[in-house]
Amino acid sequence: MSSILIKNIRAVDTIIDQITDVLIEDGKITMVENNIRAGADEVIDGTDLVLMPSLFDMHVHLRDPGFTHKEDILTGCSAALAGGATGVLAMPNTKPPCDDPEVIRYIKDKAKDTGVDVYPVGCITGGMSGNGLCDYEALKEAGCICISDDGRPVERAEDMRRALELSNENGLLVASHCEDLGIINGGIMNKGETSKKLGVPGMDRASEDYITAREMILASSVGARIHICHVSTEGSTAMIRFAKSRGVRVTCETAPHYFMLTDKLLEKRDADYRMNPPLRTPRDVQAIIEGIKDGTIDCIITDHAPHTAEEKASFESAPNGVVGLETSLAATLTALYHPGEITLKKVIELMCVSPRRILGLEVPSIREGSTADLAVVDLNKKWTVEPEKLHSKSHNSVFKGMTLTGKPIITISKGVIRYDIREERK
Repeated sequence: MSSILIKNIRAVDTIIDQITDVLIEDGKITMVENNIRAGADEVIDGTDLVLMPSLFDMHVHLRDPGFTHKEDILTGCSAALAGGATGVLAMPNTKPPCDDPEVIRYIKDKAKDTGVDVYPVGCITGGMSGNGLCDYEALKEAGCICISDDGRPVERAEDMRRALELSNENGLLVASHCEDLGIINGGIMNKGETSKKLGVPGMDRASEDYITAREMILASSVGARIHICHVSTEGSTAMIRFAKSRGVRVTCETAPHYFMLTDKLLEKRDADYRMNPPLRTPRDVQAIIEGIKDGTIDCIITDHAPHTAEEKASFESAPNGVVGLETSLAATLTALYHPGEITLKKVIELMCVSPRRILGLEVPSIREGSTADLAVVDLNKKWTVEPEKLHSKSHNSVFKGMTLTGKPIITISKGVIRYDIREERK
């Protein structure tokens, strides 16, 4: 394996923040000090750049198997690397769904040479149908570390309670898509002034808030962990904050679009701005930002959900979802770091450290002996999101046409450079 020497770079993790040199050998960081003179196969000039642990996105949809016209494991992993991520948690709404060890093994085998650690999520219920719980022991043995029916809620509370109970026995994290289908009742965007103006059915925030509360009550009743997916409302954020103060073992995530954008964008009648949960109101956006700042929200994810242009053509009938793997770090830097809402160390905690810690995975750092899963980032690079240039097969980006500040330049996975756009900076 080749060696890499990174010179004169600002190295930042949750502990250190210093200008230094970093030597990588055999997939590990072997030296972090000034003026390293060791020979190396590759020398990187890190002047004006930042070295940080690579991102881990704990909520993506790779669409493989079954929907590879939207995305596949190879293109999804390529998009992850372009976004500075070397690990992802892949949701189970594939075809067939990830309720069988064979599907889990297929995903892991296809991903093994990509440079991205792909962790398939197993289904909570068979076929995500709500009819009977899966064999969690078999799913774990095949490589699962998390179970979810994401894309759908677990409708029956007793099924979720039992899944949480069994998760304690199997050491699996339960991640919940908090949505009450009866309340949603065909809604396609946030229920509010914009949905009324457009004359389309809205998604009442009570849907998310109600199931968020239910999941925390159920988890508390059996002493289990619960992870709340893609938090988007002021109410859910407040309830999670309260539950944490009461000792409930709850963690949660949000995505950049929920702390940057509002449902006013839907006035364009463009389905690329439709996702589930939907864009909300300015008040919700501010609540999400406050939840990030005070530690209520544990991590930032993408809910990367590719769909083709043909599928997104109709505003009313298009499927929900947006791509995000290549824009998440840039969007977070633009919206939270550069305006001074959070520090760079907090960005790293939210996007690199907490997701891995929640899942019980090794957390990379910039110190001797750590696995060299790293991203070299230009914090000040301004770039305009051009969806057709993204690595994903699908281009349904909610940030299309926006200018963001900050971009991964190099992504290193286990000591190997897997993404490199240094030439573009010249």
